[in-house]
Amino acid sequence: MRSKENIHISCEIVLKLFFPLTEMKTDLNLLLECLKYQMDSPASQKEALVTIYSICQQNSDASDYFREIGGLMFVNDLAKSSVHCIVKEAALFTLAVVMESNVYCQQTLCTSELFEDLIFFLTNKNSSVNLKRMSVYVILVLVSNNSNGQTHIRETGCIGVLLQLFRTTLSISEMNLSDENINQYYQLWSSVCSTLCACVNNPQNDNQNTCCLVFPHAKDWLQSCTKPEIVRPICSFVGLTVANNSRVQEYFVSVGGLDILAEVLIKLVRDSSRTYSSAKLAVVVTKTLDACIADNSAVGDVLVKYQIVSKLLRLLTYDALDSGEKISIILTIGHCTEGCALWNLSNREYLVKP
Repeated sequence: MRSKENIHISCEIVLKLFFPLTEMKTDLNLLLECLKYQMDSPASQKEALVTIYSICQQNSDASDYFREIGGLMFVNDLAKSSVHCIVKEAALFTLAVVMESNVYCQQTLCTSELFEDLIFFLTNKNSSVNLKRMSVYVILVLVSNNSNGQTHIRETGCIGVLLQLFRTTLSISEMNLSDENINQYYQLWSSVCSTLCACVNNPQNDNQNTCCLVFPHAKDWLQSCTKPEIVRPICSFVGLTVANNSRVQEYFVSVGGLDILAEVLIKLVRDSSRTYSSAKLAVVVTKTLDACIADNSAVGDVLVKYQIVSKLLRLLTYDALDSGEKISIILTIGHCTEGCALWNLSNREYLVKP
């Protein structure tokens, strides 16, 4: 027989679990009503949207309930129909947050119609930079780990719009990120890079063959600018685009991309003895180089030309690197030496020459 104390404790647990859920549902219902009846008050609508995504962020149940009561589709319609930019931006951000926390919300919104709406925002000359960035964020969530989203982005032509933004959003000659105006364009460009990475990853698909079209531009960026803010996003993009795709790997080599990666790596290894950040960035480049050469016998001449193994052995000696980073270097050395055995055994000693 249960004691009164045990029953009291059980009731407390039920109350703690039940009432927060009830309170959340009540709040979301009230906030949705606020959105519907405050159409003439963009400030109030934005405030309601901010509260909604605060509730739904990292709360799958809240996001799913918001979908069930029609909130998700209402916010989607609001993003298209509102004449107020601050409402459009907040609505798009809310959509992304809700989808990010709940896969059913992602599936509900993953339609060609939404991609076409986002294309309009990205190509409309009247769209603010921030509205474009929010649009890219929505696309990122739609395509992340989602083959349907990755198909829609290709079939609607949205990926072509992103690639054009990759090429044109930033100017190589203007990279003063302390300038607020330039920095907002950099944030947009960085978001585009992240979204392109998601387009070609998990699962890998035909988008790799499309994204490689901007490799010449990515190569020019690496050749002209070795700032971490540029090198890291581009290396992530290149590494994921060439992964397990020999055709794309060969194209990257053919446009001189591997040569530029090798040159950047050499510079960073040389600077690593003076700056901790250069050693860390050299590891990022190393991982990208590894993705380009794995199972690819067409790159032996480049490795020999730049004595890549000796540079990697030197990088391996830096105490600033952690064990995970050193393992990445060792794996790359392994791929390099495998290739060397295939290409020209007589060059092995030259390749690892210090």
